[in-house]
Amino acid sequence: MDIAMTQNIDKIYEDAIASGLLPGVSAFAGDRDGNIIYSKSFGKASLKEGANLPYTENTISAIASMSKLMTAVAVLQCVQDGTLDLDKDVKQILPGIGKYGIITGFDDDKNAAILTPNTILITLRMLLTHTSGHEYDWFNPLLMKWRASRGERPFSGPDAEHIATLPLVYPPGTGFSYGTSFEWAGKAVEAATHLSLDEFMRERIWKPLGIENDASFFPRAREGMKDRIADLSTLNEKGEPPAVDASDFNMSGGASDCLGGAGVFATPKAYYTFLSAVFRRDPKLLSPALYEELFRPQLDERLEQCLNDDIASSPEKTQYLGLQIPLSIRKNWSFAGLVAKEGHEGWFAPNTVFWGGFPSCMWFIDHETGICGTGVCQIIPPMHPKVITLHGEFQKVIFNIVNAKKE
Repeated sequence: MDIAMTQNIDKIYEDAIASGLLPGVSAFAGDRDGNIIYSKSFGKASLKEGANLPYTENTISAIASMSKLMTAVAVLQCVQDGTLDLDKDVKQILPGIGKYGIITGFDDDKNAAILTPNTILITLRMLLTHTSGHEYDWFNPLLMKWRASRGERPFSGPDAEHIATLPLVYPPGTGFSYGTSFEWAGKAVEAATHLSLDEFMRERIWKPLGIENDASFFPRAREGMKDRIADLSTLNEKGEPPAVDASDFNMSGGASDCLGGAGVFATPKAYYTFLSAVFRRDPKLLSPALYEELFRPQLDERLEQCLNDDIASSPEKTQYLGLQIPLSIRKNWSFAGLVAKEGHEGWFAPNTVFWGGFPSCMWFIDHETGICGTGVCQIIPPMHPKVITLHGEFQKVIFNIVNAKKE
């Protein structure tokens, strides 16, 4: 290990904590052989008055959309078992999906959405690639009006199906939009297995990797977890430090069941253990053929253009979906996450896969360089540009450590 270069990572995160940008953070990176290149944690797990818990590799953290990679693996395990099919109509097992049709406008005088029926079947492949027509309501002004017309708040409700059952924003398979598709994918796993997603992941993902005591959809209900949970913190309205306590923010939107797209809590070490297993294509989880399917860019040229256009369509989407990767770098989507088709000098090689989670968390898998890593923290506003940039700087140091050894 290059001590001087890893000290650069220490300084990146220590300075962020000293400035009040981050209360706490944990970073892990490793190689294709499972060797850890870097692992260190900094700061506090809570800014709540009277709390003095350090942020460590064993702190239970909301990983939000980093749950999606776990749900994608769970879906593919069901495909491997023969209980799910990527290209069949999911309405057979999810009768409520798409029931409102497609939203095409909103009549302000009547306070009612303009909806047209959807006649195109929705498949798991569409759900796992965000091409099913679902979009997060808070991203879409028409969906926000639809929610308000019903007296509902965005991304909230008693269960995952209520949160995920939205009008579609285009006919399935004709566009890209980031949304509640993975909530539906998680429900498909539950329908196929007659287990909750928490039970399924515990048996098929967490236990085989030895992380069953460090990952859960319901950590507050589990002895040994509930006392290790980090609190969320927030920066001010302008996204400026110092961070303050935001522990009253409900990451699950009030849902009492498993949100496949956003609901897992895990320690940084447990998430890295999972990420490393996926990167190394551990046979405990999937067959070689299904790992190929997991990582394969799924979008054709037209849908790839839709993805790139969507990321560039607003500052909010660029911040949330772009992970501070230059817009000039062409992107595709795999079941695992965002694929950067081109490399960036000193940062990542072509076909590196990325994704993140609401409280400014991020992971990467760089197949060509032979590294993977994750930065886990609990700070909002979501996907804060300065925090995602810190994780990018962490990734750059790891990238350069490994490449220096090759020279």
